Amino acid sequence: MEDMTDFHIYLVEDEQNLSEVIKAYMEKEQWHVTVFDNGNDAIQAIEHPPHLWVLDIMLPGTDGYQILKEIRNKQGNIPVIFISARDQDLDRVLGLEMGSDDYLAKPFLPQELIIRAKKLLSRVYGEQTKETKKVEINDYIIDPEARTIIDADNKDTYVDLTTKEMDLVLLLTEEVGKAFSREDIIESVWGENYFGSERAVDDVVRRVRKKLPRIHLETLYGFGYRVLSS
Repeated sequence: MEDMTDFHIYLVEDEQNLSEVIKAYMEKEQWHVTVFDNGNDAIQAIEHPPHLWVLDIMLPGTDGYQILKEIRNKQGNIPVIFISARDQDLDRVLGLEMGSDDYLAKPFLPQELIIRAKKLLSRVYGEQTKETKKVEINDYIIDPEARTIIDADNKDTYVDLTTKEMDLVLLLTEEVGKAFSREDIIESVWGENYFGSERAVDDVVRRVRKKLPRIHLETLYGFGYRVLSS
């Protein structure tokens, strides 16, 4: 388990007063914080990934949606929290469906952001509380502890998944054959504070099927999904 004070956070926010307050709260947690006040500078930093992005949507230059797209293309698993003052319902759904891990609507209390960031960091980088034995399905080697999937049928290459995609795979392969409702998946992968559409689950499933075509991810119509052994 990583020390909870060793994290590096990228904060992308053009409102100086807000970014200074958020940075101060994060530094109280002894996190290292790099602030970007425009999207273009943030794009340049993608090559040197942090542990967590906190990303505003409305930014000078490149907007938050484009930055998120680049993060997912190049960094895969790095968690992202979206913040925005725009149309809250639309931004929440679009952001989560594009692969963000959480969403906060402005105005919000800095303490709430810290709580959500801690939960996300703990889930992604923290000690595994469940069985971490590797799972092998149709020549995919899934390592829950390392959060990696190796395609043994393709020269042992790593399969690049987003945080949400990886969380979904780990949940469904934790007990192959077990049926999970959409509500179960949302609570486990998105958390109990998720207020978006269940379409987000179907979108992540669609992406997982594309990236892991040999895994038999069965749709249980009107209920949810399960992974079968063959």
